[in-house]
Amino acid sequence: MRLDKYISSSSLLTRSEVKKVIKKGVLVNGELIKKADYKVDELTDIIEVLGERLEYREFIYIMLNKPQGIISATEDKIDKTVVDLLEDRDRILNPFPVGRLDKDTEGLILLTNDGDLAHKLLSPKKDITKKYYVEVDKDLNDNDKELFFKGIILDDGYLCKSAKLEIISNKRAYLTISEGKFHQIKRMMKAINRKVTYLKRLEIGPLILDDSLPLGKYRHLSKKEINNLQIIKEK
Repeated sequence: MRLDKYISSSSLLTRSEVKKVIKKGVLVNGELIKKADYKVDELTDIIEVLGERLEYREFIYIMLNKPQGIISATEDKIDKTVVDLLEDRDRILNPFPVGRLDKDTEGLILLTNDGDLAHKLLSPKKDITKKYYVEVDKDLNDNDKELFFKGIILDDGYLCKSAKLEIISNKRAYLTISEGKFHQIKRMMKAINRKVTYLKRLEIGPLILDDSLPLGKYRHLSKKEINNLQIIKEK
């Protein structure tokens, strides 16, 4: 791995800052190196920057509060993507969104380069729950809660798994599902003659959207959050 890429992925330095520190010299196994393309072994070499030993990050885990108008992809020729919202230093390890949110849906997106974890979170066999806040155009009632619990039948005849509808007020609710069919929540609501007017994802399994995180902003997961996800990965 190139020295500049190693430092970018193992620190909070920007690319321009990485260039500056390398020009001044970086210690690699005690030897002063000033070449950005110098090859290092990320598993065995000891790299020190500004007097601090770096620890290589193999994986990256990011919580993003996706705004409307942004698509859940790594790249797109027309629309802005969730990856476009990341700073350069957080793109080094090539994170991708785990699952999708519709362009007009807000809320929690997990970005990572941990393919094994992503697979486990998206696997239908794992029944990982996703909780949403939803607003609709017509009043909801207890009968709707029962319908969701029994399983909504979509327009193509698919029988959804049991879901939990928690009514907050007439037209507002929390909805927890354990699947990820195309436009599923909109289609589920359509099946009971409701139209979704606003949708926001709040939770993915044990991961809960940080309510202090503004739309369009992100942060790295805490060690506790990562450990909670690792439990899913190891099952």
